[in-house]
Amino acid sequence: MKTVQIAKNGETIATVWHATGYFARLRGLLGRKLEADGGMLLTPCSEIHTIGMGYAIDALYLDKNGRVLRIDEALAPGRVLPRQRGARHVLELPEESAKRRGLTAGDILEVIR
Repeated sequence: MKTVQIAKNGETIATVWHATGYFARLRGLLGRKLEADGGMLLTPCSEIHTIGMGYAIDALYLDKNGRVLRIDEALAPGRVLPRQRGARHVLELPEESAKRRGLTAGDILEVIR
């Protein structure tokens, strides 16, 4: 799976796996360890679950232009989250990453290939 960089205002905030195929999105982060500056971008995606996860994550729901529509912080394992209307991508980051990087709803994130 290839990696991409996620940037805010031209500054890279994470280098993440980009899951675009059905099976890559289905597996997601299961069995993977996240680095502090890592994560996963699921495309297309508008809803996630944390069933089978071994750790908590932050989830950012992005529209087709990279605008953050919603942030779910510190999602514990075993949760099923509601669909986010208008989302095209979900960015999964280590727990507390959104707060640490000052990310809020309305921010524009760029995917650098």
